[in-house]
Amino acid sequence: MIIEVKKNKTIAEVQDDFNLFYPFLKLDFYKKANGRLGSFIRQKILKTIFLNVVGNGKEGELEIADSMTVGQLEKSFYDRFGLTVQVSRKSGTIWLETTMTDSWSLKHQNEHGRELSTPGKRVLPGSADDHN
Repeated sequence: MIIEVKKNKTIAEVQDDFNLFYPFLKLDFYKKANGRLGSFIRQKILKTIFLNVVGNGKEGELEIADSMTVGQLEKSFYDRFGLTVQVSRKSGTIWLETTMTDSWSLKHQNEHGRELSTPGKRVLPGSADDHN
């Protein structure tokens, strides 16, 4: 898949493009601000903001492959466009940041999100599906 990063696109449009291919993952965009004692405070950027307001102002295409890791994707957005993104994976009804599994491929992350978010078929004791 290819995501076009253009100044006149909103963050929501980039998120929607990404979600067409990875419905159990989401991209959040952040700006970093220096905090006290040299720490960083992440501040989420609103979905309605245009990309020309954040990042380094460069435009282009970002090719994303299923085999790309979450860490590689996040680094690519930053290196090419100055955009700080964080991938989260759906887990039931909540979204979890993938910081502990940044080495997983996007495909693996998305499949794991699907497994965690799709209700499985429950077999009740005594039902026709119960083979005990």
